[in-house]
Amino acid sequence: MTVGVALNASDAANQVDASVDLAREAAGFGITSAWFGQTFGADSPQLAAIVGREVPGLHVGTSAIPVFGRHPLLVSSLAQTAQAATHGRYHLGLALGTKLLTETGFGLPFERPIARLREFLTALRQLTETGTADFHGELLSTSTPLPARVPGAEGGVPLLVAAMGPQALRVSGELADGILPNLAGPRALEEHIVPALTRAAEAAGRPAPRVVALVPGVVTDDADAVRERAAESFAFYEQIPSYARAIELSGGRRAVDLAVIGDEKTVEAEVRRYRDAGATEVVFSATELAGEAARRRTWRLLGELAR
Repeated sequence: MTVGVALNASDAANQVDASVDLAREAAGFGITSAWFGQTFGADSPQLAAIVGREVPGLHVGTSAIPVFGRHPLLVSSLAQTAQAATHGRYHLGLALGTKLLTETGFGLPFERPIARLREFLTALRQLTETGTADFHGELLSTSTPLPARVPGAEGGVPLLVAAMGPQALRVSGELADGILPNLAGPRALEEHIVPALTRAAEAAGRPAPRVVALVPGVVTDDADAVRERAAESFAFYEQIPSYARAIELSGGRRAVDLAVIGDEKTVEAEVRRYRDAGATEVVFSATELAGEAARRRTWRLLGELAR
């Protein structure tokens, strides 16, 4: 089973150097992929490209770049460059983002997000697969008076979407290669998310989609204390409608209810539950929450599960 980790070195003296060091450590444990969140700070495709080039064999990905405030031509250039740098080990994650961050950060109205996602994916697919595009939609247009192909990225770039709601899942099944659900537990995956995604992909004549489940989790013997810390850290997700719905569908009341916190046996059992629910890959996030010793203990177990 493919098992990865989300790397967070935003507090380091040099985020790029620290990310490379963490990725080497992850690969040493046998972990198969490293993922980078997109914030208003470091650019995730650049981080992924550097890390993937410095750590041969490790798959790298972004999870995920909001489609508001970006243009398919620019995202395609970033993604293709990362793909060439890593020799085919880069995976591009896209997201709708949130109303608050979109309107506050970019000064853009958060309007018709599903329509924008559909148009963005349509144009981006043309660019990453052919190096050209001629797309004119209601919300964005993309054409290539000059070639937009990056030599070395001819195999294309896997396109994944942080989709969990019915409409986003439908678009992702039709146009993307898979999804990146976060804080969606095994029940939500098995009963709602995976069936909706699979139906959309089958109707569009596309291959079975990937389901890369992002799961916050830590191996620890002090589960109660870590869970209390996690409850505070994850609380902001509860204010975002898409996350709140996924948490509810998973049988939880708060975001921390979806965190996997406990000893090796507990965490291994939960990873297998995600697999049985339809996850093709599991990526653990927030593994740094309980300190370095717990992070390494978590990574050691994940590496064993990846073998």
